[in-house]
Amino acid sequence: MRVGVHLYRFDSVEPAALRQELADAARAAEDSGVAWVSVMDHYFQMTAAGFPADDPMLEAYTTLGYLAGVTSEVQLGVLVTGVTYRHPGLLAKIHATLDVLSGGRATLGIGAAWYEEEHLAMGVPYPPLAERFERLEETLQICRQMWDPTNDGPYDGTHYQLARTLCSPQPLTRPEILIGGSGERKTLRLVAQYGDACNLFTSTPQEVAHKLEVLRGHCADVGRDPAEIRVTMLSRGEQLLAGDVDGFVEEMRAYDALGVESVILTPADTSLTAWVKDAVAPAVPRLAQLG
Repeated sequence: MRVGVHLYRFDSVEPAALRQELADAARAAEDSGVAWVSVMDHYFQMTAAGFPADDPMLEAYTTLGYLAGVTSEVQLGVLVTGVTYRHPGLLAKIHATLDVLSGGRATLGIGAAWYEEEHLAMGVPYPPLAERFERLEETLQICRQMWDPTNDGPYDGTHYQLARTLCSPQPLTRPEILIGGSGERKTLRLVAQYGDACNLFTSTPQEVAHKLEVLRGHCADVGRDPAEIRVTMLSRGEQLLAGDVDGFVEEMRAYDALGVESVILTPADTSLTAWVKDAVAPAVPRLAQLG
């Protein structure tokens, strides 16, 4: 099992020190063998997670561009890009740029978006959920078309119309598409049809097993081999914060047996660099031995 880190708290240092803190944390992650570094696509901190909206928050793709310049190996992505925030043609271009300048290390994490408060505050349209999923599917189609060097023709959808899907330079390799969320009727269907990876917001092995069974059903419906889809999950890693690496490895063993390929850890209330070095790094070689 591989390990990722999800950097979404920027309140441990003053803004002038954030540049160095992010560089140090990302390099520490890479040095320890962490395979993935992600940020989240929000403009306000998440009140739903108990944080004040005015806590520091960085724009996702600007941040990833910076991290691409201070690392050389870790995979980089947004977990997950809100489909409402950027026109899909521009998103495909932004992501292709990230892939080229990172040396082919970009993953497109994407979802239907949910944070209504920041949409309204920033003046971003917030369609009903059903429409956001329609826009998500069209965005996936547009990205795939724009990253196909043999097809720069038009795209004519219900919500988006592109006269030409030209993307030059192309990504170095077609970026992995990770669709975030665990919704059984829509999200996991889109994973089966368009995704290279999924990210499950779940809490128990039994729940993960159920979600993966649902995903296999959707794969059967569209003629897809579920083994082609990389399964990731988020974890707070509570045992790691307490120094209990053995306990965390045993907890992850059950998920590894279900086919979870990566666990992505979320930070504690401390320096990002200290969290990576002290809590995350000791678990990396141990989890690599699972399976």
